[in-house]
Formats: sequence, C-alpha cells, structure tokens
Amino acid sequence: MIMSRLVLIDGNAILHRAYHALPPSLTNGKGEPTNAVYGFVAMLLRVIENLKPTHLAVAFDRPKPTFRKKLFKDYQAQRPEMEAALSGQIEKVHNVVEAFKIPIYELDGFEADDVIGTIAAKFQKEKNTEIVIVTGDRDLLQLVNDQVKLFMPVKGLSEGKLFGVIEAEERMGVAPMQIVDLKALMGDASDNYPGVAGIGPKTAAGLLKKYGTLEQVYNHLEKITPNVTEKLKKYRDNAFLSQKLATVVTDAPIDFSSDKTQLPDDLLTKEVIETFGELGFRTLLTRLSKMTNKSNPEFAKEKIVDKKQMELF
Repeated sequence: MIMSRLVLIDGNAILHRAYHALPPSLTNGKGEPTNAVYGFVAMLLRVIENLKPTHLAVAFDRPKPTFRKKLFKDYQAQRPEMEAALSGQIEKVHNVVEAFKIPIYELDGFEADDVIGTIAAKFQKEKNTEIVIVTGDRDLLQLVNDQVKLFMPVKGLSEGKLFGVIEAEERMGVAPMQIVDLKALMGDASDNYPGVAGIGPKTAAGLLKKYGTLEQVYNHLEKITPNVTEKLKKYRDNAFLSQKLATVVTDAPIDFSSDKTQLPDDLLTKEVIETFGELGFRTLLTRLSKMTNKSNPEFAKEKIVDKKQMELF
C-alpha cells in the first residue's frame, strides 16, 4: 500500500519545454516574457491535482560546469547558449516555487538529473513509498523501477504519459537498468558523447538483450560478428567513457530530508497570490482556487494571455 508519493520535477527540462511550447507573446504587466514560467506553473498545478503527491520537490541545474564536462570536454558542446528570454525567466520560476514553500534542490558540479537520482534513491528506502519524476528527459528512464515512474509531457505540455518498467522498455527497446549501456554503445547526439561509431540503437539493443551489460558484451567479443567486433574493439574507450557520462548519479552529496518535501496543506497563500499577481496569472490563480476549494481573491490587474492561449492548459 502506497502511503507516500514524492513527485520530483526536473525544473530545467520542464521550463525549457514550456518555453518552446508557448508563444513568446506571453508577458507580464512590465512586458517581460513569462511563457516558460506560465507553462511550468500550469504543469505544476496539473501535477498536484492529478498525481496527488504527499511530497514534492523541484531540481534545477546550476550554471557551473559539471563533473561530466571535466571527464569529456566536448560534453554538450554543440548545445547553443540559453536564450536571454528563457534565462531571464529562471528567477521567476524560483520565486513561484518558493512562494508555494516547495523545496528547490541544486548542486554545483552536478546536473538536475543527478540531484533527482539521489533524492529518489534516498526516498525509496522508506517504506510504502512511490516516486514520480516529471521530466522531458528520456535519460531519466534509467531510474524507473517498481517504485519509480516517469511522467513525461507529450504534444508540448498539453498531454503526458506515465512510464513504468514496461512502458520504459517499450520506448527504449531495453530494460531501464540497461539504458545506460544502450547509450554507451550507440552514443547520444543531444549530449554529444561518442559511443561506438557505427553501432546504432537496433544493434546496441540486440547486444544487450543477448549479453545483458556492456561489460558482458566485451567479455563475449568472440561470439559477435566480426564487423561489429571490430567497431567494439576500436572504440572501447569511447564506450566506457560514454557509460560514465550517461549514468545518473544516485549518491550526490545532497542534504535531503523527506519531511522538508511534504506538500503544504495550504497552497493558496498570500505569497502565492502576490506572485501570481506580479506575473499576471489570473486564470492559473482561478484554477488554484478551485483546486483548493477557496474563493479567488482579487489582485491587481496585470497583462495576461488571451483565453485561447489559456485553453492549452
């Protein structure tokens, strides 16, 4: 019987997806862009309403380079700099999360993925618990098990899918615990780590289904076809480097207490009302008031998005 459900939100992933899903014309009364913040907050409210967490936390990346960059200088080298219109909304999202009294976790030298992986590992040690990770990043499917699921938005942010063990394997072609080794073999263009040149997803998945792990693949080279063996031998160092880069850390030095992540009983507070007012989120405030069965307090009129755009959520 599940007694506690912790929802962990991958802040940067959801913020980035929201920024590209919603029009840049969404602004507050000062003319500052708020499309990413709006999408993030809409997703936050949906998560609270539909997933009904007892505990909730948000993880963010830090601006400093992570240990992966030290391992491989070209890690994520092809990614463009974050657009100013998006980076300028990060502080606003932090303000919203803090107004809800939801804890934010981030750690220099580590990505939000590692923060999430570590918190999930700590929380699932407690009895009768479940973790749902809200993200647009498929790399986190490696964390899925009987206690951990992923909720991934699809079609921008308007729909979502819950991934358990079966759904993760259907999506990736291998079991969740094999996803790291899948990436080690085939590489990852989005993060720019190499893998084994010439080995694609189908071949990589086939090798892992037969031998189980990357290490066992290399222990059975004599049984693998010569052309694939030649590639595996030539790019062995790249494979094991990619394995390290793809692995989500589950033991980062994070001070975590489940008590701090317990969702507050009162979500419609003065701080939340004021923050929504500054952002111009009148419709989201109305939705929150309905969720909490409270009247919608009046607040200063701000520039808000039009009704058709609101219907995305």
